[in-house]
Amino acid sequence: MTVDPAVLQELDRLRSRLPELSGSVLASTDGLVVAHDAHGLEPDGLAALAAAHLALARRFAHAVNHGSLRESVVECDRGYITTYTAGQNTLLTLVTSGDANLAMVHLEARRCVRRLVRILVLEAKPQMRPAIPSQHSPTQPGPAQAGQAAPLTRRTPMATLPDNARRRQATG
Repeated sequence: MTVDPAVLQELDRLRSRLPELSGSVLASTDGLVVAHDAHGLEPDGLAALAAAHLALARRFAHAVNHGSLRESVVECDRGYITTYTAGQNTLLTLVTSGDANLAMVHLEARRCVRRLVRILVLEAKPQMRPAIPSQHSPTQPGPAQAGQAAPLTRRTPMATLPDNARRRQATG
């Protein structure tokens, strides 16, 4: 899978703005790594755990009728693990040290998520295919140039048989 360089730039920019950041992983909601900046951490394991955690947190939010989940925070003895939804099928997980300013982590992560969502939406849009050139000359307009679609050739199994085979089939 090829990662859009803009996604990697966003993760790099996030690391430069949050010096307490140990690593970040952008993953699909089914736990597959999309991109990561997780030096010293196992991105595949982190992505899988984050997806499972996010699914459970979504169920939690639904159980208490608090609407759609946006983020989740796990506070540990030596730091924080924060997970943010990034669109419908993607999540961003950050691992920070204990001396991280959690308000700053949220601010920067939310900004990063908004930019990542824009990048991922642009990536997901289908590319426009070039028009197929017409087989007619520019001086003689063909059906497509006259505003009508060219008729399709109709083929049936009987039309492809030689005449004598059709007669034998009709009589036999």
